Amino acid sequence: MELGLEGKVAWVTGGSAGIGYACAHALAAEGARVAVSARDPERLARAAGRIHDETGNECMAVELDVNDGGAIARAAGEVSSSLGPIDVMVSNAGGPPPGTFLELSDTDLEDGLRLTTTSAWRLAASVVPSMKERGGGCLIFITSSSTKEVIDGLLLSNTARAAVVGMSKTLSRELGPHGIRSICVAPGRVSTDRSAALDRKLGEAAGISEAESRARRENRIPLGRYADPAEIGSIVAFLASAKASYLTGVTVLVDGGDSTTVTA
Repeated sequence: MELGLEGKVAWVTGGSAGIGYACAHALAAEGARVAVSARDPERLARAAGRIHDETGNECMAVELDVNDGGAIARAAGEVSSSLGPIDVMVSNAGGPPPGTFLELSDTDLEDGLRLTTTSAWRLAASVVPSMKERGGGCLIFITSSSTKEVIDGLLLSNTARAAVVGMSKTLSRELGPHGIRSICVAPGRVSTDRSAALDRKLGEAAGISEAESRARRENRIPLGRYADPAEIGSIVAFLASAKASYLTGVTVLVDGGDSTTVTA
């Protein structure tokens, strides 16, 4: 299927590994000119190089800490100057640390919201004016299945990601008349470093190994496994494409059917 992404400019944050890398790879494979951002310059350069080598399409690395609002604006300008106006923005950031209400502090709350919610707001703000001028664009926010059913022990993530969903829905109404679509993608468990860390922490709490912790979790997922990051990337590429041109204001749940059995 031709998705109509040939020549489009896409910017993906958290793009050096995991879901972000998979999204950038999928977009580049469909012909988009892609920029990837992350904090570690070496990992980022390697990721951009792999995407270019494997897809044959342009992929530039733009170092960025999404906690820094000024840096977000500068990075958006760098992408636009090098590749052209941004057509697709994929907001993807690592999740806040786990913890319960009595374990977390005000500082934890502020840091978690800045990483997950404020960064998404600022990323959108950095690209929307240009999209509005050109009469179109697509905002995609990577959230979590916790926006459909909260996950025990992940209070900060549950709170911050739900706020992103509210923002995206509102943006879909405000920006729809300008041809700008806004969509959330809500993965369940995906085979990433973060999922491994959560499995390890939960395993330690239960007195079992990380592998056993993961196996217990997989047994509760109807499809019986974690997603591969590439499966999330493929969905993001479709949602960003002309084939999904009438889709906006939704949260697409990608969790292997686990939405009614989400637990820590």
